[in-house]
Amino acid sequence: MLQTAEFWVAVAFVVFVGIVLYAGGHKTILRGLDARTKQIADDLNEAKALREEAQRVLAEYERKRKEAESEAETIVATAKAEAERLAAEAKAKAEDFVARRTKMAETKIAQAEQQALAEVRAVAADAAVKAAGEILKKTAKADDLVTSGLKEVRAKLH
Repeated sequence: MLQTAEFWVAVAFVVFVGIVLYAGGHKTILRGLDARTKQIADDLNEAKALREEAQRVLAEYERKRKEAESEAETIVATAKAEAERLAAEAKAKAEDFVARRTKMAETKIAQAEQQALAEVRAVAADAAVKAAGEILKKTAKADDLVTSGLKEVRAKLH
């Protein structure tokens, strides 16, 4: 076993590592390991801070989203109420317009009826006067009665 090359390579390696450690290499290795440990700890702290910042930003955006949804619901509710109010107002105006138009039409009809009735009475009175005049002309007192009756009827009608 002392004559194999592998044995002597292993012995040389152990001696070399011993010399390096004895000569101060262990301090360099430990400093390197400490620096690497510190770098990893710093990276972990930074990652933790970034994660907390991300959670804070996410919570803020969630709050803003909820506020926006609430505001949107308020706007929609207000718009619906306004639309209902405008619809009711338009309906009331339409009903008022129809009522006024109906009343105007009824008034015009009543006036037309009154005018037609007055015209019918005037025509009937004129016809009655003519008929009475014709009848009275045929009788003996026709002239005097016709003249006085016509004057009397005209005075009453006009």
